Order: sequence, then structure tokens, then C-alpha cells
Amino acid sequence: MHKIFVEPENISSNQIEITGENLNHIKNVLRCQKNEKIEIASLQEASFSYITCIEEISKEKMICRILEKKPVETETRIYLHVIQGIPKADKMEWIIEKGTELGVKEFTPLLLKRCVVKLEPREEEKKQVRWRKIAKAAAEQSKRNQIPVINKIQNVEKVFQTIQNYDIVLVAYEGEKENTLKQEARKLEQKQNLKIAIIVGPEGGIEEAEIQQMKEMGAKIISLGKRILRTETASLVVVSNIIYELEESSQIYK
Repeated sequence: MHKIFVEPENISSNQIEITGENLNHIKNVLRCQKNEKIEIASLQEASFSYITCIEEISKEKMICRILEKKPVETETRIYLHVIQGIPKADKMEWIIEKGTELGVKEFTPLLLKRCVVKLEPREEEKKQVRWRKIAKAAAEQSKRNQIPVINKIQNVEKVFQTIQNYDIVLVAYEGEKENTLKQEARKLEQKQNLKIAIIVGPEGGIEEAEIQQMKEMGAKIISLGKRILRTETASLVVVSNIIYELEESSQIYK
């Protein structure tokens, strides 16, 4: 059964109206037909979704009758925020897509000294639109009930202002030889409603001065093992391991 997200104003007591890009996607990409069932989630409610049946299809809209309102527990129990040093080419798209599938709730592109990519305001706006579409499609495909937040590009100072109340900020750094992700995860096992930020550098890594700056701001610098991972791999390794280690010990974040 296919799944889509709609604005809450499109949902009434017994039916849901679908228009715009969603209508085009259902008709021309998914090729759904009348009487076919689809699952629909509100963009503002992550705890339940609707099982519906397509009753009417026209050029302007689609009407779906609500058959069931069901609770959904597909969201990870931890608020995971990936702060990614801007990588080259389309790697950010891959990170957002796979991170969304894993359960990341927020992404922030981070401008660091070794970032090769420098986006002009107009280019950044286009990237934002593209990244949000990718996050939405990945959330629908993986049956999530929440689309991750995609923030604008930020620098180190700005991003640390927004995450100062998090339980922990983890920075993956190839120069760290002693402190590991597992060691830091163990310190969080008894905490609930966890909010965790994960910082990963671009292809060239993070400069020592930036690492020192992040340390002074309270971040924990961690090693991801003996092998050097690509930037598009590192954040997903951290996310996967955190979920494996901590999800069962943390209540659902609301």
C-alpha cells in the first residue's frame, strides 16, 4: 500500500482531498486507480495515519474516503539530528535519503573550512527544495509518519546555538584515537527522550582548530574505528549504531 503526506486542512471527518504534486504523483507515477487503498499521514501529526480508499479522481483533485484511523509507531525513539559538512556532487541527497530511511528527524548542512562546495543564495534555495522533496519521498517509501526537517546552511557558531540543549553532540573525527561512539552511548543508556546531534565533516575532514572550537562548546569527539569512512558513510554509521544501542532504553520523543 502506497503512502503519502498531506496538509492537515485537506483532511475532514470522513474524507481526504488530494491536489497538486500529490495528485500528479499518485495518478502518473504510482498509477493508483479508483477503489485502491492508500495510506495518508498529516504533515502535522506523527502518531497516527489514515487508511483510505480512492473514491473520485479528476484532473483537479482526488477524494479518498477514510476507512480507518490507526496509531503508527514507525518513528525512532530518539531525536537524531545529522549536521553534515557540505559534500561534493549529490552526496548530500544520498545522506538525506538514507538518513531519513533510518529515522533521522533533522538535517543541517554545515559550512566548514574544508568544504569545497560554496553555494550562492539562489543555488542554496534550489538545493533546499530538492533536499526536502528527497526527504519526503524517502519518508513515504520507508512508511515513516514524519518528514525530517531540512535546515538552511549554517556555520559552527550558529549550529551550536540551536543544539545547546541536546543531551550530547557527537563529532566524528579521524584524529581521535581513544574515545569511541560506544563509550559515549553507554553514558546515555538510562536517559529518556534523548536528543542527539551528529556532526560529520566533508570529504577533507574537519580542521583541528574547528575540532578544538567544538570541544570548547561541549561536543564529544569520537572515533569510528580503524578505517577511514567516506563522508556519506560516516553519519549513517553513527545513526545506525545509536539506534541499535539506545532505542529500546529511550521513550518515544515527542
